[in-house]
Amino acid sequence: MKRIITISTSSLLVLLLWACGGLVPSVHAQDMQAEMVLTLDEAIQIALVENFALKNVRLEREDALSQIKGGWAELFPKIDVNSSYTRNVKSANPFAGSDAGGLFETLGFMNWLAFNEQARTDSDVSSNPITIAEYFNRIQAGYANAGIESSNSDNLFSVPNVYANSLTINQKVFDGRAIMGAYGASKWLKPFNEQAVSREEQKLINQVKTSWFGILLLMEQESVLAQTVERSSRTLAEVSRQVSQGVAPKFQRLSAEVELANQETQLLQAKTNSATAIDNLKLLLAIPSSVVVQVRGGLETNIHEAKLSTSAEDSKIMALEKRPDLAQAFISIELEKIQLKVTKVEFLPTLDAFANFSYLGSVPDNRQVVRAAANDPFSFTKTTRNYFDDSYWNRATNVGFKLTWNLFNGFASKQRVEQRKIAIQQAENNTEFLAQAIGLEVDQSIRNLRAAQSRMMSQKKNVERAELNFEYAESRLKEGVATPLEVREASNQLDQSKLGYLQAVHDLLVARSTYDMAIGQSSN
Repeated sequence: MKRIITISTSSLLVLLLWACGGLVPSVHAQDMQAEMVLTLDEAIQIALVENFALKNVRLEREDALSQIKGGWAELFPKIDVNSSYTRNVKSANPFAGSDAGGLFETLGFMNWLAFNEQARTDSDVSSNPITIAEYFNRIQAGYANAGIESSNSDNLFSVPNVYANSLTINQKVFDGRAIMGAYGASKWLKPFNEQAVSREEQKLINQVKTSWFGILLLMEQESVLAQTVERSSRTLAEVSRQVSQGVAPKFQRLSAEVELANQETQLLQAKTNSATAIDNLKLLLAIPSSVVVQVRGGLETNIHEAKLSTSAEDSKIMALEKRPDLAQAFISIELEKIQLKVTKVEFLPTLDAFANFSYLGSVPDNRQVVRAAANDPFSFTKTTRNYFDDSYWNRATNVGFKLTWNLFNGFASKQRVEQRKIAIQQAENNTEFLAQAIGLEVDQSIRNLRAAQSRMMSQKKNVERAELNFEYAESRLKEGVATPLEVREASNQLDQSKLGYLQAVHDLLVARSTYDMAIGQSSN
C-alpha cells in the first residue's frame, strides 16, 4: 500500500515531528511506503532543520558556549576533598643511625634513680633503695598482677592506623590570563560561531537550490525525450504506411525503427538520472532512503525570481555588509587581540587565597592506658580508650595567600607576545584578502547571471523557430514531398533547441542562487 504525504508550508511542523519519529508510523514497514511531495521552499526549510552538516556546525556553536562557561569557571573557587587510610605494617626507626635512641633508653634508669632518691629521703624507715634489676622486676610483676601486656614493638613511635582527611579551598584573587581569556571568549566567541552557522545556512540553501534545479532540468529533459519518442512513433507509423503502399523503400522503415529504439534507451537513462538526483536531494535533506520523494514545480516557474535589479557596486556593498564569513574574519582579529592581551598579562603576578581544614587520626592497635597507684609505684591499673577517642584525633586549620610571579623565563613570554602580534597582522591580511575575493566573487556571479539570461532569451526564440520547422516538415511528409530523414532532422533540431533552452533556464536559476550566496542573502 502506498501512503502519500503532501507537504504544505502550514504543515511543515508536522513533517519535522514525523522526521523525528514521533507522529507517523514507521516508513520501514513492508506493507507501506511513504511518498512525500515537496516544493522548493519546503525542501529548504527541511534542510535548515535536518541537514547533518548544519547540525554539526550548530553543535560547534553549543561547544563554544560551553567553552565560555568553562573559561569563567576558572575564576570560581576550587574545593577539593581528600581522604586516606594508611596501615603501617612495619615502620622504620626514625632515630636509626643516631645517638638519640639512647636517650629514651635512659628514661627507665631515671625513674629508678628517682625512686631510690625518694626512698633515702622520705620519713618511711621501711623504704630502702633497690637495685635496678629489682626495680624492673617489680615493674614487670606489677604489670602482670594488673593483667597488662607490655608492648613488644621495636619502634615506640610507630602508629599502625593513620587517617588523613582534608578539605582544601582555593580561590583566584587575581589571574590576568583567566580574566582576560574568559572576558574575550564571552564577548567574541559566541558571535563568531553564530556567523559560522549563518554562512553554513547560506551554503546549504544554495546546495538545495542547485540540486533542486538539477532535478527539474533532468525531469524536463525526460519530458523532451518522451515527446521525441512520441514524434518518432508517429514518423514510424507514417513511414510504415508509405512502405505498405509501395511509395517508400523498406530501409526507411528500418532506419526509423532503429532511431526510435535509440531514443527509448535515452529516455530510460534520463529516468535513471532523475531518480539518482532525487536520492542525492534526500541525503541533503536527511530524508530516509525508503521515502519516495516527488518534487513539485518547474524550471520556468522560477524565472521571475532570477531577474537582477541591483547594480554591481550596490551588490558589492551589500556583500561586504551581509557576508557572515567576512564578519567572522573581523571577529577573528578581535580574538587575536584578546590573545595578545592574555599573553601580556604573563608579566603580572597571580594571587590565590587558600584555606585548608584537616582532620587527622593516629589510632594504635593497643589502646590501653596504664596508670600507677598514687601510694605504690609498683601497683598499676589499666583502661581502654575508644577508637574515636579525642586523644587519637586532631583538627587543623590554616588559611593564607599565595603570590606567584615569574621574573624570568628566558624571554619566552616576550617571544609569545611577538607571535601574537604577527597573528594579528595575518588575521588582518586574511580579512583584506577575503574582502577582495568577495568583490571578485560578486562580479563573477553577476557576469554568469547576465550571460545565462542572454542565452535563455536566445534559446527561447530558437525553440519557436524549431517548432515551426518541424510542423512544416511533418506536413510535407504527409503530402509525400518530404523524406522521413528530413522529418527526423527537424525533430532532432527541435529537441536540441528545447534542451538548450532548458539548460539555459537551469543555468540562469543556478547563477541567481550563486549570486544570492555571494552577496550573503539568507532568505530563500
